[in-house]
Amino acid sequence: MPKVSDAHRAARRRQILDAASRRFTRNGFHATSMQDILSEAELSAGAVYRYFPSKSAIVAAIAEETVGEIIRAIEEITGAEPVPSVEEAMALALAVADAYTGPRGVARLAVQVWAESLRDPALADFVAETYGRVRACFVEFARRAQAAGKLPADADPRQVGAVLFGMVPGYILQRLLVGGVDAATYGAGLRALLASTDR
Repeated sequence: MPKVSDAHRAARRRQILDAASRRFTRNGFHATSMQDILSEAELSAGAVYRYFPSKSAIVAAIAEETVGEIIRAIEEITGAEPVPSVEEAMALALAVADAYTGPRGVARLAVQVWAESLRDPALADFVAETYGRVRACFVEFARRAQAAGKLPADADPRQVGAVLFGMVPGYILQRLLVGGVDAATYGAGLRALLASTDR
């Protein structure tokens, strides 16, 4: 039997994840069965189960990819030199969020991952660890911003970082569930809040 190349394995794995993502985006995690994924990927059960033992494993793999991309983008923004202002850093973070909230954006899957993590302990651990990393990026940014004189000396970087982190999923949820908000609107609101603290 011929040996399967790494490139072939990677392509097949990608095929499965892309098919699952399309189905999850259209129908949601719970309404999508493994049979739906097999059909979308146009693969046999054996071909899919060789790469993923369950639908939960596929969900976890998609979540890892999605969050990994976001973490890399946020790390680049919050670790930039020179240290950006809070307003500048959040404008860049919201631009990242915008890129993921379009009709085919992975943020739609992220929201489903958040919900699924409330009932799946393994996914809950993953979400807590990975989003904890994102929050830690904002906490470290707040520390650096404070050292650079861009936050008040008496501010608690952990508190500031937690609030800045919360603004990103809050923005994503508003974009996807409510509408009527964009990065410019959100940024203007943030500027107004920051200005009120200077009075």
